Amino acid sequence: MEIIQKYFTGITATQIEQFEQLEMLYKEWNAQINVISRKDIGELYVRHVLHALAIAKVQSFAAGSKILDVGTGGGFPGIPLAILFPEVNFVLVDAIGKKIKVVNAVAESIGLTNVEAYHIRAEKVKGEFDFIVSRAVTNMPDFVKWVRKKVAKKQRHELKNGILYLKGGDLTEELKDFPKATLYAIPDYFEEDFFDTKKVVHLPLKYKP
Repeated sequence: MEIIQKYFTGITATQIEQFEQLEMLYKEWNAQINVISRKDIGELYVRHVLHALAIAKVQSFAAGSKILDVGTGGGFPGIPLAILFPEVNFVLVDAIGKKIKVVNAVAESIGLTNVEAYHIRAEKVKGEFDFIVSRAVTNMPDFVKWVRKKVAKKQRHELKNGILYLKGGDLTEELKDFPKATLYAIPDYFEEDFFDTKKVVHLPLKYKP
């Protein structure tokens, strides 16, 4: 938990308590439904919570904005971001129903009122969002097809509305058809070795009615 406070010094007592509860909750749920790799559960705060919060280092979300987390799994990056931004509305979706069961239980247990979670494929999601976030659920060309019509027209942020994607490794080939993509190296924000090759990819997407 100290690692979150190391990089996010202004969080409130309520947020600290919510972050602290995650370890116990995910360990309990993981024993029933495998939403986090067994080898990773002991590294929850670095490999999952802090990794999710790298998005917040690239773009701080404005109050009242709407964020869609596609392929959220057990709630990443959506749950940590929802704790950090209590005045932002998050919709978390996954095609696997038991994972959404975990997301709803965790959100309810820690008192998150800004999260909605649905067992639904990304293509079926209704509504418009300032940003679509995700953690490496598929390659970028397919991901863009899923979400390209879900971007809000109104701009509220420094970065243009679109995708904020957590990815690792060499992305040259995957992003060759997306010249407007910008890569933010996570080691510029966090010093842990786990993040050495990891990035946040920002891809602006035009509003499509």
